[in-house]
Formats: sequence, C-alpha cells, structure tokens
Amino acid sequence: QVQLRESGGGLVQPGDSLRLACLVSGRSGSVADTAWFRQAPGKEREFVARIPPGGGAVYADSVKGRFTISRDYRKNTVFLQMNSLTYEDTAVYICAARLGSTYVYSNQGTQVTVSS
Repeated sequence: QVQLRESGGGLVQPGDSLRLACLVSGRSGSVADTAWFRQAPGKEREFVARIPPGGGAVYADSVKGRFTISRDYRKNTVFLQMNSLTYEDTAVYICAARLGSTYVYSNQGTQVTVSS
C-alpha cells in the first residue's frame, strides 16, 4: 500500500505563490504517475496535474502556465508550485499516486484559500 501526506497549504492573496508537497511512503517504488487533484466546496474533484516517472508533466487547462508539478525521487516527494493564484484556485488539494491502472488518493488533503 502507499501512504500520501500533503503539506504547504494556506491562506494567500490573489497573485501570490504557494508550493505544496506530498510525501509518498510505503510501496513508493510501485508508483507510476503521481498527481494532484483539487476539490472546491460544492464541486466535484478535478484533475490539476500529473507527472509520469520519465517526466512529461500534464496539466489541466485552468492551471497551465501557472502551476508546475515536480517529483524528487530521493525524497519521495511530489511538489506543486502554484503561481499567480486566483480566487478560482481555492480548494482542498489532494495528492494521488497511480498503482497499475488505479489512482490512490490521500485521505487528508491540504486547504488552499485565495482571498483578499
């Protein structure tokens, strides 16, 4: 099994930056893609970004050009650098790891609130 634990959320103003981190433990060697999703109040969970083991990150159109996903294999950590944050980025951000064809999601998440 894989355990995922996020950190780095907080309250920021529009235009600010924030970096999220997700520590991947357990069967981390079995993880294929790692990804970030988010869920805003009253909305469905939505894909944000993913990064395959060989690189070649994929982003949702809403964050392309503003967010960057990266993975530090030595530290078993996935990062999400978020720049130029807007009100619409307010959500609980959830880390996920793909094992085979299935994503395993963190049961914690980290809150990001963009407010003036």
